[in-house]
Amino acid sequence: MNKINFEIKPSYHFWFWGVYFILNTFRWGAYFNDYMYSFKSNLLEFALHIPLVYLNLFYLVPQFVLKSKYLKFSISLLISLFAVYLLKTGLTYLLISENIWPEANREYQPFDINHIVAVCIGELYVLSMASSVYFTLTWLKERERNRALTESQFKIKLKYLKSQIQPHFFFNTLNNLYSLSLASSEKVPVVILKLSKLMEYVLYEIKDTGFIPLIKEIDYIENYIEIEKLRFEEVDVNVNIDSDIENVKVPPLLFISLIENAFKHGGINNKHLKIKLNFKMDKNNRLNFEIINNFVSSQDLKSKKGIGLQNTKSRLKLLFKDDFILEQKIKFNYFIILLQIPVYEN
Repeated sequence: MNKINFEIKPSYHFWFWGVYFILNTFRWGAYFNDYMYSFKSNLLEFALHIPLVYLNLFYLVPQFVLKSKYLKFSISLLISLFAVYLLKTGLTYLLISENIWPEANREYQPFDINHIVAVCIGELYVLSMASSVYFTLTWLKERERNRALTESQFKIKLKYLKSQIQPHFFFNTLNNLYSLSLASSEKVPVVILKLSKLMEYVLYEIKDTGFIPLIKEIDYIENYIEIEKLRFEEVDVNVNIDSDIENVKVPPLLFISLIENAFKHGGINNKHLKIKLNFKMDKNNRLNFEIINNFVSSQDLKSKKGIGLQNTKSRLKLLFKDDFILEQKIKFNYFIILLQIPVYEN
């Protein structure tokens, strides 16, 4: 996901007030048919608008509104508005025109209630508009910061879960290698070579945040299967791909825990272990992965749990929320796990 930057730069403030000043000058210049008067009066008004807006944004709101001191905020705002009225009226009379309110089409004296209300409403209009723009940008910035923080936490947790898989798997493989070395088996060099290919995949081909082509993941699985075959006297493993998977990408190391469980638990007291792996894309653009292994009927299937399967569930929850299916069932002497996940084009 591309990061969207909502930083409120100082230049944005200059652009906002500059554009607003120009529009207001032309608007009232056209209204009075006197652009010089409009320029001078807007110059005076904006010299008062801007301090009032920033006083509200950076002092009154933090000091009173955010601390739930609403009465103090209201009193402070009224005092500020009255101070602006005094300054505007006095400076207009001294510097621009003795007619302090030409918009009314009649002469008004200072401190007339209608004039006070009109000036205060005008200031509140500017204050509301500028504040709404500022708070909207601030909200977008905060939302982006929270999104980035959530994404960072997601990546850290996902990376942690993925790191759990690798040591767990390599620890088991090294144990197997150690057993073979004690027996002075000729299989040791083969295991080391296969293990090096697995480590190369994990260390160099898997990225921290991306998905991996399913073809590469299956190649990794087949190397793992070859290592496991060295431990068992009789084991049949079939990998079936029933559809086109050339462009399919999946989370790396997602299936390996399920396959490892099939070897680990299916091989207990089992002289002839049979495992079948099925990969198939359905019409809804979802990948269906099925793993079937036989087991000895006397085996306690409650033991068919552990860090691998729980880790897989946690990763699926993080990656797909509730948009996945992970089911387990027993049919005769076969243990079946079905995993269904969505496949995204991007």
